[in-house]
Amino acid sequence: MNKLYIGNVSAEASEEDFETIFEQWKIPHSGPFLVKTGYAFVDCPDEKAAMKAIDVLSGKVELHGKVLEVEHSVPKRQRSCKLQIRNIPPHMQWEVLDGMLAQYGAVESCEQVNTDTETAVVNVRYAAKDQARLAMEKLNGSMMENYALKVSYIPDETAAPEGPSTGGRRGFNARGPPRSSSPGLGARPKVQSDIPLRMLVPTQFVGAIIGKEGATIRNITKQTHSKIDIHRKENAGAAEKPITIHSTPEGCSNACTTIMDIMQKEAVDTKFTEEIPLKILAHNNFVGRLIGKEGRNLKKIEQDTGTKITISPLQDLTLYNPERTITVKGSIEACSRAEEEVMKKIRESYESDMAAMNLQSNLIPGLNLNALGLFPSGAPGMGPSMSSVPPPGAHGGCSSFGCSPYGGEGPFWASMLSASSQPLAGHPESETVHLFIPALAVGAIIGKQGQHIKQLSHFAGASIKIAPAEGMDPKQRMVIIIGPPEAQFKAQCRLFSKLKEENFFGPKEEVKLEAHIKVPSFAAGRVIGKGGKTVNELQNLTCAEVVVPRDQTPDENDQVIVKISGHFFACQLAQRKIQEILAQVRRQQQQQQQQQQPKPTSGAQPPLPRRK
Repeated sequence: MNKLYIGNVSAEASEEDFETIFEQWKIPHSGPFLVKTGYAFVDCPDEKAAMKAIDVLSGKVELHGKVLEVEHSVPKRQRSCKLQIRNIPPHMQWEVLDGMLAQYGAVESCEQVNTDTETAVVNVRYAAKDQARLAMEKLNGSMMENYALKVSYIPDETAAPEGPSTGGRRGFNARGPPRSSSPGLGARPKVQSDIPLRMLVPTQFVGAIIGKEGATIRNITKQTHSKIDIHRKENAGAAEKPITIHSTPEGCSNACTTIMDIMQKEAVDTKFTEEIPLKILAHNNFVGRLIGKEGRNLKKIEQDTGTKITISPLQDLTLYNPERTITVKGSIEACSRAEEEVMKKIRESYESDMAAMNLQSNLIPGLNLNALGLFPSGAPGMGPSMSSVPPPGAHGGCSSFGCSPYGGEGPFWASMLSASSQPLAGHPESETVHLFIPALAVGAIIGKQGQHIKQLSHFAGASIKIAPAEGMDPKQRMVIIIGPPEAQFKAQCRLFSKLKEENFFGPKEEVKLEAHIKVPSFAAGRVIGKGGKTVNELQNLTCAEVVVPRDQTPDENDQVIVKISGHFFACQLAQRKIQEILAQVRRQQQQQQQQQQPKPTSGAQPPLPRRK
């Protein structure tokens, strides 16, 4: 992708003219200029040189009275689904870009290109050729925050050649397997690492980090190829302000080190004598794995980096603030190494959880995982109708209801939540699940005057009720959840999370609950399988404990109970698999009933209505 097309070339232009321009701007080229009437071509040694030529020359340099237009040279057959978008505002929210690109079709990938320019550049792949063409027509030259976007094709090596055949001889498939590097369909657009670095810095140092007219922060952004948001206007009067850094893991670490250096220098200049620790914000979902069993992971990071690390207590968490503060004390160099190790653990946890989430989403078609409030990439709130204004004390003023500190403004996430609340195609059947929670947690689940359980019900789109205390076990209460699969997933997810947030399970203890679902008595054998084969496979696949108690007396609806115990994903996966078995049983029943119905004899006429 290093060959350039130079357009709007004057008839007087010569090869020597282009040699002079490239030499003047210190742009290397690896071959002679091929000058034609009105245009020219040239090869660059690498992509960096090609990008520099485009950024420095296109629309800016004049030759014989004509302003040159420079872009990637793309053969017609490779002008397919891949575009490059340049001149993107440097401080723009990436979620806004994602939403804008999605207007023109399904975006399979969106990757940031490292350049020396202040503005950002991304390479985008659409699912279809016509979608890419429409995006180019609509976006090229369009204004965004006073910046005119520049859009051009880039070579799509995977584009099929024109014509009815896709390769090989007639009647044969193209040789070789499909390219493993091709982005997967439906992949979420990505511009940088999914997990940004979140820091807390003393308010008095924010001005030094920003610099005069923003010069310092622009310099950090440029040097580290990152996007940095300083939430200085939020949570007025707070002693500390959050900073969000979007980049590659290396870019985040470099930006973090630079910010620590600036704070240290400012402290010396202002005679600030207190120690300035590094403070990292991390979603509570990942902190347990960062700590490790008996604190082993954290102790190892401390020993390897020569730092002292403490983590804020669970009691500081609220519905509005799901983040814990990780405080690292030591030299700047030691803190930088600790940051790398801490964020490495957090990113590993995120990737592990997302893999499990993606597995779950395949089991429930149409499920909008980003809106469930489990992970930082989603808004951990209760629904789009809630106010996006947080209560005092929330970190950075970011409300869980309307704004995620990990990216995404209120309207964007509200639309995500709203979309996820729509019924799935085909109106899936409602399911009933009995989830057993600690009896002491009932008050926290219900909330003051029933507000929490009402919000939860509204968010999930499910009926959620606490059953009266009955039976011999006063330590547990039953929550009755009624709704389709997506509603079940969302409601149970928030219940598991709430129990962890409210400290009903220890900091090193995983939340494991028991769920009961009822199945027709004649289908219980299918769940168990011959010699217990099916239920054993279920347990191996899902890591949940699945039990169909023997000698059950069916209830008035001829149903028996299946008990499922385990952590959230295990329970969900087991529930979905059991529902698949039941759906298969129902389909077989319908087929049998259709086969048993008498078929009308050939040519027979329906009986005429009797006259009155």
